[in-house]
Amino acid sequence: MEGYVISDKFTTWNDLEHLIVFPKPLRLSSLSRKSIKDSNQILSKILRSKKVVYGVNTGFGKLSHVKIDPSKLKQLQLNLIRSHATGVGKPFDHSITRLTMTLKLMTWSKGYSGVRPKLATLLLKMINKGILPIIPRQGSVGASGDLAPLSHIGCALIGEGTVYFQDRIMPSMKALKEANLKPIELEAKEGLSLINGTQVSTAIGVKALYKACKLLRTADIISALSVEASLSTRAVFKPAIHRLKKHKGQTVSAKNIYSILKQSMIVQSHENCDKIQDPYCMRCIPHIHGASWDMFANSEKIINNEINSVSDNPLIFRNEEVLSSGHFHAEPVAQALDALSIAISEIGAISERRIHHFMKGADDRLPCFGAIDGGLESGFMLAHVTAASLASENKTLSHPASVDSISTSAGQEDIVSMAPWAGRSCLKIIDNVQTILSIELLVASNINFRFHNNLESGLGLQPLMRLMKQSNVLSKGDRIFSNDIEIIKNLIEIDKVFSVVNNHIKINRV
Repeated sequence: MEGYVISDKFTTWNDLEHLIVFPKPLRLSSLSRKSIKDSNQILSKILRSKKVVYGVNTGFGKLSHVKIDPSKLKQLQLNLIRSHATGVGKPFDHSITRLTMTLKLMTWSKGYSGVRPKLATLLLKMINKGILPIIPRQGSVGASGDLAPLSHIGCALIGEGTVYFQDRIMPSMKALKEANLKPIELEAKEGLSLINGTQVSTAIGVKALYKACKLLRTADIISALSVEASLSTRAVFKPAIHRLKKHKGQTVSAKNIYSILKQSMIVQSHENCDKIQDPYCMRCIPHIHGASWDMFANSEKIINNEINSVSDNPLIFRNEEVLSSGHFHAEPVAQALDALSIAISEIGAISERRIHHFMKGADDRLPCFGAIDGGLESGFMLAHVTAASLASENKTLSHPASVDSISTSAGQEDIVSMAPWAGRSCLKIIDNVQTILSIELLVASNINFRFHNNLESGLGLQPLMRLMKQSNVLSKGDRIFSNDIEIIKNLIEIDKVFSVVNNHIKINRV
């Protein structure tokens, strides 16, 4: 398999997507290796001069005024890793761990961290051999680095942590031995450089972008099916109308829906009806989906910039200057993820409103709740309640984490980003919205199946309806719908809903 090279080129989240779905082997470019080596040599020269350097021969945070004896510099780094490994809760999934480790290598490869090539090589080999540290997901406030979770990676490198390897959870020392690797003894600044950085927050951001992009494309498709099934008009999605608003996301979403509904006999069947306007949940899909697309694009830009940034402290410059700042602070990532949470939450909110429109009979044009024998049957009444409950959860989850802060480290770290919580909330919102969209797709496809079965769907929706039929989620009466919801959700997650439509009608993104 062709590997992925960590180099000085600008890297986007799309370039790292393989680490989520099917990881390619990684390698460092020759320039990256040289940058790491040169930086380490500069740090070694600085240490020989006996210059005082924060975190190298001093304590940390509020203890930075304490000078450390040269004979205890290795113990300083070891103590740092051990004392900071305080994460709690369920571990991150393997994709986030893999992304985090890779992002750490990427920041070292810029040549400002001072670590030895030996440390970078061990981390690289662990990624490629699938030795993934168990990282508890709670414990970082996203400033002064993702200290606690990154310390658990440090523990694995020194042979004291717990890892996942070859389908087992085991002590790091055992995994390293089985992989014919040796734990490392940390030298000056290496422990600090391991834990200083935004890599966990950014890794969650990459995962969120990956899932949100798929969700947004799918939302345009599912909403088009709802427009068709609810006997709403296609005319409001004409691209000429939406070019008058200067929001790219809106024009993209409108064009997607208009194209998907092309040649829909269901839409054509009511073109001369006396209804003047559809409700906002149908008529304003491009305005709301489009705004979410635009917010996604802005979050994408910020997270891509963070992927390519140096987030370490202190920084080792080529002229032998050692300069400190706050590059470990994840405020940009926190705000980007908060914005993405709001954007995706709104996708769920309008989806729930479209389901509600069906429940009340689409303004008396369809049976209430999509039931053929209403009263005897409840139809999708409670499927809507499930969607409503998740949409309501998202209203709380999308409260911005970045507007919160809590003082830590005896007041030295007195304003923090809360980026990891922003990211974990965002992933939960995305999961909730996947379920809401699954319910909408279940309802809309069954409405078509039950009440419009004698008419052809739009060109983009015909393959989707075939997929729903093949997946056995279409029915003529009440049954346990939770199974159908899970089947459809899986189809969304594996991008099957998108691909079957995109093979016939090109679905665009911002």
